[in-house]
Amino acid sequence: MAILPLRYHPDPVLHRKAKRVNNIDGPVQKLIDDMIETMHDASGVGLAAPQIGISLRLAVIEIPPPDSIGPIVLINPEIVSRTGEREVEEGCLSLPGFRGNIKRSVNVVVKAKDRYGKEFKVKSDGLLAEALEHELDHLNGILYIDHMKEGETPHKIEPVEDSRDGEED
Repeated sequence: MAILPLRYHPDPVLHRKAKRVNNIDGPVQKLIDDMIETMHDASGVGLAAPQIGISLRLAVIEIPPPDSIGPIVLINPEIVSRTGEREVEEGCLSLPGFRGNIKRSVNVVVKAKDRYGKEFKVKSDGLLAEALEHELDHLNGILYIDHMKEGETPHKIEPVEDSRDGEED
């Protein structure tokens, strides 16, 4: 496995609709493993292939404790339904050091294929619903800043010191 370099806004690959994955073969399996390792290394909740410069409809998500869900592999995901609306403060590995307030759905249902090509649905709320919408936005060339109200900009956040190792979260 390898940690892959992240792409940052305004890189054009982040603003392009990604292509469908046609074959879930060995290179795609390696890409999935590398994406999970890269997501962990970057302390992210999710990672979409365009964020590492690969324009494929592939994303991984892992929700940290206390909810601990995943890692979930999403190949060619589609939102089936969404309900409700809530305001969240969101950040992104492709816009490090910034967060912004946007609207996200309360509940989201997504269908996708897993890493073995088996179709599944995931029903979600809370952080998982937010992460699903966020990562699927990436696959459609949309960043969270594209959802911000006109005239609003993301605000800079200060790194949080971790008393265990001093690394940024």
